Amino acid sequence: MPFLPDIAESSPYLGRLLAARPVLAAEIASARHQPVSAEELSMWLAAQPVTEDNLKQVLRQLKQRAYARIAARDLAGLAPLSEVTECMTLIAELAVTKAAAVLGAGLIERYGTPRGADGRAQQLIVLGMGKLGGRELNVSSDIDLIFVYAEDGETDAAGAASRPISNFEFFTRLGRGLIGAIAEGTADGYVFRVDMRLRPNGDSGPLACSFDMLENYFMTQGREWERYAWIKARPLTGDRHDELEKIRQPFVFRKYFDFGAINAMRELHAQIRREVAKKDMADNVKLGPGGIREIEFIAQVFQLIRGGRDTPLQIKPTLMVLKLLAERNILNQDAAAELESAYIFLRRLEHRLQYLDDAQTHSLPVNAEDRRRVTGAMGFASFEALLEELDDHRATVSRHFEQVFADPNHGEHVLAELWHDAGGEAQDERFERLGYRNPPAAAQRMAALRSGLLYQQMSQDIRSRFDVLVPRLIEAAAALPNPDETLSRGVDLLESISRRAAYLALLQQYPQTLQKVAQLVSSSSWAASYLQRHPLLLDELLDPRLLDAVSDWAAFRAQLSAHLEQLEPDTERQMDHLREAHHAQIFRLLTQDIAGLLTVEKLADHLSELADILLDAAIQGAWKKLPKRHIETPKFAVISYGKLGGKELGYASDLDLVFLFDDPAPEAGENYGRLGTRLNTWLSAQTSAGQLFETDLRLRPNGDSGLVVSSIEAFRKYQLESAWVWEHQALTRARFSAGDRAVGEAFERIRIEVLRQVRDLAALRSEVLAMRQKMVDAHGTKGDQRDRTFDLKHDPGGLVDVEFMVQYLVLGYSHRHAELTGNLGNIALLKIAAGLGLIPVDLAEEVRNAYRDYRRMQHALRLNGARPRVAPELVQRRVDAVRELWRIVFDAGQRVEA
Repeated sequence: MPFLPDIAESSPYLGRLLAARPVLAAEIASARHQPVSAEELSMWLAAQPVTEDNLKQVLRQLKQRAYARIAARDLAGLAPLSEVTECMTLIAELAVTKAAAVLGAGLIERYGTPRGADGRAQQLIVLGMGKLGGRELNVSSDIDLIFVYAEDGETDAAGAASRPISNFEFFTRLGRGLIGAIAEGTADGYVFRVDMRLRPNGDSGPLACSFDMLENYFMTQGREWERYAWIKARPLTGDRHDELEKIRQPFVFRKYFDFGAINAMRELHAQIRREVAKKDMADNVKLGPGGIREIEFIAQVFQLIRGGRDTPLQIKPTLMVLKLLAERNILNQDAAAELESAYIFLRRLEHRLQYLDDAQTHSLPVNAEDRRRVTGAMGFASFEALLEELDDHRATVSRHFEQVFADPNHGEHVLAELWHDAGGEAQDERFERLGYRNPPAAAQRMAALRSGLLYQQMSQDIRSRFDVLVPRLIEAAAALPNPDETLSRGVDLLESISRRAAYLALLQQYPQTLQKVAQLVSSSSWAASYLQRHPLLLDELLDPRLLDAVSDWAAFRAQLSAHLEQLEPDTERQMDHLREAHHAQIFRLLTQDIAGLLTVEKLADHLSELADILLDAAIQGAWKKLPKRHIETPKFAVISYGKLGGKELGYASDLDLVFLFDDPAPEAGENYGRLGTRLNTWLSAQTSAGQLFETDLRLRPNGDSGLVVSSIEAFRKYQLESAWVWEHQALTRARFSAGDRAVGEAFERIRIEVLRQVRDLAALRSEVLAMRQKMVDAHGTKGDQRDRTFDLKHDPGGLVDVEFMVQYLVLGYSHRHAELTGNLGNIALLKIAAGLGLIPVDLAEEVRNAYRDYRRMQHALRLNGARPRVAPELVQRRVDAVRELWRIVFDAGQRVEA
């Protein structure tokens, strides 16, 4: 055992323990290369005849056996930090569960079994808090416990030696006994020190509380720091944990992003730092600047902010939280890696400080001998070298801590007076100096806002945040090309979120986000209104990758599916999540679009792919909710027409859909009919998160009077025998979007069969022209307005003309040219038609360019809430090209009259 003297040199306490119990030294020597396992400790404990009389002795022996080996492995460099903390956690778990079982049995023998109102037996739930809850216990830690039980009542006293007692008294006695069994000093020492101060009302509160009492406490008295403490709460004993979780979870994690938690955590940390300074604890590696607690605060503040919506963040171990934060880019990868490295270093140092004398210390030693021991145990040549490494880590932690918790509200904003004096004299002049084009209107808006009922009725907390944000918004708007519109749209947003303190807290805590909001609403009135409708998207602006991230739709599909599965069977939450995921992706594309990073065509491709994924997810979700499914995977497909079918989807496009199935089962028609109806609800219903899509099912066979869902056979029969020409026109840009791919392939075969029918060109021309004339009459520019404005979509020479020409060419000539049946988009099909000699090549190229330009102009106008109308002179050359091709395709004299 040559290594034991070296270990004892690093840990005088371990040296004394091994001297007093030589058997432990032998065990260490024989098993030093094996980690201490839960199975090994459980088997040893099960082999001991444990009674109330020898409980303390057995638990202390358990602790000494496990502690001696894990300390030896750690000091010999054989055990990583994770093994050390897991082993200490196992010791505590086994000690608590064994003590609760033995002492509980004794109390039941004396007083009977505690029971609730319905006669169910009640059990004590011991909650491990702090590092015990997080499975991160250190080598000389106290353990933070809370005792709860499900229901009040009394013991049944059946066969007991005494009278019944209340459940409260029973569990209070059990709790006291458990604390004594673990924490009381004996000839064998103690197992762990026990700290009960985290229970409701702390030292002045009852030792044990029922679920009702706990829930009432959370609702009426629970404080922000207790939310932080309860993140790591983990039941070690008892049952009905799911009921307890339903009480804990909403107290700790909010349904919305809770950016107000930053202020609360900042205040808590300030209190700790004041205590550290007061007690001269600068060398404390846990509580001092850049210490362990600051790393924990960084991890846990993001859990409080986001854990209610991002449930994986509700995990307890600190290092696992840091990893998830990096994966989500909430912390960048370098920051997370630096914090992990610092955490491991600080925890290892903490352990070596505690190995000295089994003391719950976190401060560097002052005497030279202990410094030498710690230096050697950490693997450094000198204490100065150790301090240098320690200082580097602490500086790193402090830097990251300040980045997260820095207070952005130092001093009053330079424009605060402009807001506080709203309605006062000389306001117009101040706004004019800032560059506003209509200073009186800006000043009047501020005065109306400040004197209005909305502002006057704000709570003090919300008003204080609002007062910080308005001057910043005035400044941000002034720096943009259209300050008046930006300010107006920005104020509209602030008003819309004024009752949600969390959103105001986000903008207050992250001033750069308010800058991004100003830039966004300045660029697009549609973006401003979208953000008002979905303020949850403000969180997206915190992501520095917003403009750089390339959409990974395969990953999004997988993540969406996994998250919906986690939410099963909560239909309402699943529908909300579909909408929230859609909004987030739309917003990301919107920011890239406004920044000029996406062409209209690429944007439409992304939006169409996104819609397909959401349709597929909605099918799966809706199908699972059918009570009498006859098959696990539905043989059902969504066929998209119109903008989605042609992959020209815009931000606010509705979806033209047809539902098909191919399934011979007798109950198939009824089940798929229900699926179609339920699917349409999943897509179009308004929930608390809004609407997913506006849907239009009128293109199905027989329109509004037809079945919601058609079989493949019925669809084919209808298309070949009953469909109108305009329905075949619509079919030219239809495609399979979601569901069973085999059904989609069957549809595509039918589509091609229908498109390749031989048609009478004169009759086809007449039908197409008649339909086009109806559209012009209904939507085209009327009368004398035609000289002043041109509708890019509906007027002759516009987008619809191009679409109708392509549809005519496909329907008229696909029987000879199969390549025309491809759903490739109007621009590609014009090129194919020109290559086949159906239309002039040069003119086709002009019309293709016109179609691109029209779509770009239409998109730009819609981003700012304008109708797609322009001055005719701006597009005259393009209109002439489209009208000339129209004349060639449909023959002179038969063209549409405007």
